Amino acid sequence: MFLSTFEKQLDAKRRLVVPQDFRALAAGPFEGVFCFPSIEADCIEGGGKALFDRYMGVIEELDFGDPLRSALETSVLGGMAKLSFDTAGRITLPESLCEMFGLTDWVVIVGLGDRFQIWQREAFQAHRAAQRELAREGLAQMRAQQRAARAGGAQ
Repeated sequence: MFLSTFEKQLDAKRRLVVPQDFRALAAGPFEGVFCFPSIEADCIEGGGKALFDRYMGVIEELDFGDPLRSALETSVLGGMAKLSFDTAGRITLPESLCEMFGLTDWVVIVGLGDRFQIWQREAFQAHRAAQRELAREGLAQMRAQQRAARAGGAQ
């Protein structure tokens, strides 16, 4: 699983050192990762062959010509780049993705289990604060529902 959060600096050639643990998890048909514009947030999403296969499975469940299938194919497959590791464990981010998300200097790499995201540092700080609030509210609501269900079952 891709775990933890790392701050890394892009060099002048848009190269980024991928954490060693992430490199080991991304093993697959080539020595690198798949990256594309995230559907759910303003960042780059990436992962290994397992993530690619997961998206392909979702896409293939939809009928050919289905508007959602077309949207996913365009967004994920059309935006995807296969990024190989160099001898120092770096990937070179495509200029188009860097421009899309304002990645120029410091970035944050966030592990999300079977995938990871690459964020512009300040954008991630705001996103993380919003996600923590959403998690707190959601967990409190879930606990309240569980208590209500237990109380209802006790009658």
